[in-house]
Amino acid sequence: MTNEVPTTLLAGRVVIVTGAARGVGKGIVAALIERGAAVLAVDRDEAGLNTTVELWAGSGRPIAALVADLRDPESAARIVASARDTFGTVHGLVNNAIATNEPKPLQDITREDYDLVFDVGPRATFALMQAVYPVFLDNGGGSIVNLGSGSGTIGLQKFGAYAAAKEAIRGMSKVAALEWGRVGIRVNVVCPYAETESIATWREWDPKTYERTVRAVPLGRLGDVTTDIGPAVAFLLSDEAAFVTAQTIMLDGGAAGFR
Repeated sequence: MTNEVPTTLLAGRVVIVTGAARGVGKGIVAALIERGAAVLAVDRDEAGLNTTVELWAGSGRPIAALVADLRDPESAARIVASARDTFGTVHGLVNNAIATNEPKPLQDITREDYDLVFDVGPRATFALMQAVYPVFLDNGGGSIVNLGSGSGTIGLQKFGAYAAAKEAIRGMSKVAALEWGRVGIRVNVVCPYAETESIATWREWDPKTYERTVRAVPLGRLGDVTTDIGPAVAFLLSDEAAFVTAQTIMLDGGAAGFR
């Protein structure tokens, strides 16, 4: 059985994706482009971001890159303005970017560690949601997908600040969904468990633990960022999910058991 990509699912839609240079963000960009969206790919890593964009450069697909550090308090307004200047408007926002200095035992996490993950995670997510809100109002609605984590919903040792930041994003998302639903803005959270560059490094460093972890996933594998994670995000951004909001969706092959 083959799964055909619904190439017009997001036709005419403009979506901002943060943390687009690698990993889950890069996979989401690919899935959105394949489904017809125009994407503003955002990251602080210019080289990695250019690699993401170059994948589509020869295809004529609508994609643009913006180098931005989400710790800059002016970045949210600049990102939304760039999307409007490039594509005319914004219909969707994917807050994927995160940064952390963990793993560390909870007692060893410094103020700098805590500030890093909160600045790039929930604070930037908060600012971008506020910045895109008036654009969505002009459009009669929009869709936001924020990235959570099983490290927050379930808990993960040595990732105390990261887990706290991800749960802050989930709490904020639920409030936004409740407040903004009546103006046509939907807000959902996805928690992916996927093969990324960092997971690949872990696999090489500790293959036995990696294999044991994968065996514990009911579906027997980690997700693919483009074919497993990206399509779920695309669905939430589309009209097919018009009645879906305030949800946390675990994209983890059943690993977390979170309900």
